[in-house]
Amino acid sequence: MASSMDALFRPRSIAVVGASRHRGSVSGEIFHNLISAGFQGPVFPVNPKAAVVQSVRAYPSLVAIPDPVDLAVLVVPKGEVPHAIDDCVAKGVKGVVVISAGFGETGPAGKAVQDEMVRKIRAAGIRMVGPNCLGLVNTEGNFSVNASFAPTWPPAGHVGMSSQSGALGLAILDYAQEIGIGISQFVSVGNKADVSSNDLLEFWENEENTRVILLYMENFGNPQRFMQIARRVTRKKPIVAVKSGRTEAGARAASSHTGSLAGLDIAVDAVLGQAGVLRTDTLEELFDVAMLLANQPVPAGKRVGVLTNAGGPGIMASDACESRGLVLPPLSAETETALREFLPAEASVKNPVDMIASASAASYERALKLMLADEKIDSVLVIFVPPIVTEASEVASAIRRAGAGATKPVLTCFLGKHGVPAALSSMREGKFPSYAFPESAAIALSRAVRYGEWQKRPEGVVPVLADVQPERARKVIATQAAAGNADPHGRWLDAEHVREVLAAYGINMPRTVFAATGEEAARAASEIGYPVALKLASSTITHKSDVGGVMLDLTDAKSVAAGFSLMRSRLEERGLAAQMDGVIVQQMIKGGIETFIGVTHDPTFGPLLGFGIGGVNVEVWKDVVFRVHPLTDVDAGEMLEQIRGRKLLEGYRGAPPADRAALIDALLRVSRLVDDLPEICELDINPLVARGPGQGVVAVDARIRIKA
Repeated sequence: MASSMDALFRPRSIAVVGASRHRGSVSGEIFHNLISAGFQGPVFPVNPKAAVVQSVRAYPSLVAIPDPVDLAVLVVPKGEVPHAIDDCVAKGVKGVVVISAGFGETGPAGKAVQDEMVRKIRAAGIRMVGPNCLGLVNTEGNFSVNASFAPTWPPAGHVGMSSQSGALGLAILDYAQEIGIGISQFVSVGNKADVSSNDLLEFWENEENTRVILLYMENFGNPQRFMQIARRVTRKKPIVAVKSGRTEAGARAASSHTGSLAGLDIAVDAVLGQAGVLRTDTLEELFDVAMLLANQPVPAGKRVGVLTNAGGPGIMASDACESRGLVLPPLSAETETALREFLPAEASVKNPVDMIASASAASYERALKLMLADEKIDSVLVIFVPPIVTEASEVASAIRRAGAGATKPVLTCFLGKHGVPAALSSMREGKFPSYAFPESAAIALSRAVRYGEWQKRPEGVVPVLADVQPERARKVIATQAAAGNADPHGRWLDAEHVREVLAAYGINMPRTVFAATGEEAARAASEIGYPVALKLASSTITHKSDVGGVMLDLTDAKSVAAGFSLMRSRLEERGLAAQMDGVIVQQMIKGGIETFIGVTHDPTFGPLLGFGIGGVNVEVWKDVVFRVHPLTDVDAGEMLEQIRGRKLLEGYRGAPPADRAALIDALLRVSRLVDDLPEICELDINPLVARGPGQGVVAVDARIRIKA
């Protein structure tokens, strides 16, 4: 199916505007690269000061070229770029790559010029890469476009890559060639004025020749669109990303538990995780994962078999795998028996299989076939340490024969120097990824396993929740917003209005009464029924426990009145008595598991929802996972699974398990709440007590901050 991106990747003719007669300059190298890469159409140099550029007839302007031009590469001073764009429109060009810098990255003035360029090219139906970029590469045999100034032409293959950094793109292409990663297309998107990573994802989604997508990202232009596209694409092919930089949300001061917990790169992790994108910490890991996913089947599960000729590396591999969530199961009895038939008595036929240093290439071939056939194994990591008696190249050939056509991934690790370079070359030719150390292989395999789990994961739906009452909550928010002051940070709702908002969304709180005096508190407690909890009511003090503003399990009127007095005296000691509006008297909730649900706003990604183990130590344990709004039912279920304290929810040491269905329902209701009420900028429900199965959840304490 034709795509607007075809003019960039599959042009029939190309012009280089600003092409230099001399190699070594950016424009001279781009022109040379286009010709030397084997592009089959005409390449027109445009240079008003030269009749010939690198032995090719030149033209004074783009419009002076007598033939049609599909793609124009602009390498001229920034002041000349707008005029060159006008020429592209007049010439009917369909694709433009702007190498020149000095636009949106320089500030408002440059951004205004860039925006005008975008307006013109979009009105003309032109797609533009850049400005401020390295260019693009397409290794597809029929086109072979190298519209970049990179000195390296990568091997052809099945990996599409987008990079926001041009300088880093140079290193990326060089490294891809060094380790033998085959590139289908590479794009340096620069300022992303028109073509962005989102556009490339949509293009590569249906490109049969691109099987794996790699992204180097510095920022998100449209995170919600990215999530929507990436979720769809990752069902078909893996996306692996390195994201540099940090969001501003982690640096700003936060007054809620959620705000303090959702710092640094939490939002980026949430976006990529929810979209099924595999995030790596380094570029090296990015390519390690790409080597595996581009050349081998996706693992069906976590079960790894390790085959080695040395015990130490086998142990290292086992530790590396298990520390990353992989497992080394026992081999089947049939496999162990078959291994014992040809391995020496000193060998270990348990997993990891140590064939000892005398292992021959034939032993590797036979053992690998047996392990791949074992139903208890999902993937095999083969380690070879070159001894004197066995050639690494022979072992590599044996691995290639044994692994040919396998439906399970085979990873290799050749340690040492003797004969290894030739073996690695053989592995690359056979499409078997090879790693310098077992730890690198384990990291790559763990991420490939995660991708396999994502493909099996249900897509999930955002439920309708027909029983919620958004208009009821909106009236509360509107009233409180109108009654508030001009504080740019917004205002916290009082306890009764918080209760009303949550009730409108089916999130129940215990019976609660406000009291301004100790006598009122005692009467309220008698009406509610003992035992009760006493909590500070204040529009300015947000963390009540920090100032002695919480008293639990009060059993009579005398203890309630005394508790009120003690709370006031504690505040007086701190000079905070004027900030005490009164107290909240609340029905005491006993038993269950204290959890936490919160919402904070990230300036780039919007609402973030958090879930974890709650209570007064929520910020100490930091056992909270985050997702970007809106949540699907699958997202909510995974949040329960991914906290460290999930065993508490399952029923730890004889305690009853939590009502998981009610917790998931509460998360989905909060997600709907922040969708309906954008004025809510922070929300904490802590603790949200989860009772036993079928008994529901209760929001014991909650806080909501609104901002117009």
